[in-house]
Amino acid sequence: MEIKAIVTIPPYTDFIREIADHPLVAGFRLNTVMPIHETQVEVLKRISQYGKPVWVDLKSRQLRVVGAAIPPFTDVELSHKIEVNTPVNAFFSDGNECVRIMSVNGNRIILEDGPKRLIGPGESVNIIDPSLKIEGTLTSTDLSYLEAMQIAGLNKIMLSYVESAEDLHQIKRYLPDAQLILKIETIRGLAFVKKHKNQLGQLMAARGDLYVEVVRPHRIIHALNTIIQADPQAFVASRIFDSLVHNPVPSSADISDVAWLISMGYRNFLFGDLICLRKDTILEGLNLLNAVAGQVL
Repeated sequence: MEIKAIVTIPPYTDFIREIADHPLVAGFRLNTVMPIHETQVEVLKRISQYGKPVWVDLKSRQLRVVGAAIPPFTDVELSHKIEVNTPVNAFFSDGNECVRIMSVNGNRIILEDGPKRLIGPGESVNIIDPSLKIEGTLTSTDLSYLEAMQIAGLNKIMLSYVESAEDLHQIKRYLPDAQLILKIETIRGLAFVKKHKNQLGQLMAARGDLYVEVVRPHRIIHALNTIIQADPQAFVASRIFDSLVHNPVPSSADISDVAWLISMGYRNFLFGDLICLRKDTILEGLNLLNAVAGQVL
């Protein structure tokens, strides 16, 4: 099986054609938390004109910040109402910032003393506790994109935080012919994989949040093995060549990481947001992926 990649496309970049022409690129991902000034239909049609499949990433039950906040002087508004036993830890910045939630009121949380910075809209929040209950799944933005996809004639969806078959059924009610990539990002998502394997859609090991959600970092190894064994065509996403964002020379750890993923059996890759914001970093990432694959395969 040849190496393929889906690239996250910022809505208003001027290098889409060059990315589309790269031999490894098998499609585009639209991150639906990115701001747009056109209608959703116009954005989808514009990105579709480059001849690559467009995958619309719906956020579902993923917890994200809504509006800016500066804790502890303001509470933090989330994308969903939640219930959880407090106090409880919450993680920001891809797991690099840990703070305590002292109180919950619907979709608003009060944090103890941090993060000591402006928390921006769209940031993800990880609450890793068995008592966590999230109300609802599809957001209003998800639903409006589903409507736009119907109008634009698109049906490819990446669904975040998949944990049950019902998550998929909701999509099918709105878009019966939907083609799904199921993003596995939690312990409950791994339980879903063990139960259903790839019978309900192609799987994706979404390492951005999954790495945080497994709690102990080394457990990502078992999680990645579980997913690729359940679906030999599974995608692996996030934390791929992130060193290129800050340095023109990739780290040896990044190169070894991707070589290890290929050795595990992964052939389908998704490049996440940060590396795709600039033409030089994403093109270097694609070329490096091709070079590493040539050494491993």
